[in-house]
Amino acid sequence: MPIKAILIDLDGTLLDTVPDLADAANAMLAELGRAVLPVDAIRDFVGKGIPNLVGRCLGHAGEADDPETRHALTVFKRHYAAVNGRRARVYPGVPEDLRAMRRAGLKTACITNKAAAFTEPLLAAAGLAGLLDLTVSGDTLPEKKPHPLPFLHACRHFGIAPAEALVIGDSRNDVAGARAAGCPVFCVPYGYSEGEDVRALGADAIVSTLGAALERLRAMRESE
Repeated sequence: MPIKAILIDLDGTLLDTVPDLADAANAMLAELGRAVLPVDAIRDFVGKGIPNLVGRCLGHAGEADDPETRHALTVFKRHYAAVNGRRARVYPGVPEDLRAMRRAGLKTACITNKAAAFTEPLLAAAGLAGLLDLTVSGDTLPEKKPHPLPFLHACRHFGIAPAEALVIGDSRNDVAGARAAGCPVFCVPYGYSEGEDVRALGADAIVSTLGAALERLRAMRESE
């Protein structure tokens, strides 16, 4: 089936958000009387949403529902609200590539595990909100990536089959969610893959940029 929509991850695919996340995480740790962490360590915690990030900063394997973690999450959100978008940077070429996708007749969506309270102002501040037809945040639906629901929701919104929606992300969450939904999936190598080699995640292709993904789609169409 021809691709009709591109469903794109946010952190590590559209934007480099680690500087802001690290600032908020270390401000949280300092307020809690804990040792701050290197930015590269925090980078590997990004991908499964803020509760998971906070839990891992506290030394948990992932999200934990206990009083300490709930308090830490409240502290993190306060600090992140103050710095969200301050040092985050759009990856080179992303705005131009999103415009090229729309010129090619493709719908564009951002599918992220970040809560809408942070996603929407971040995309607006980065100048990307107007280049996306849909945004699905981590709290938009009852489930988030790697569950397939966010991708299936986007497909229903656009009135297309999952096979007509290409997912572009940077981690196992994107690949697993896309596979479960029945969507093809490409990965970029420059994002946050929780320390994993993206080449080992089972994506259909590794593409250097969003523009390279579009060129690959064009080549595939021409070869049919």
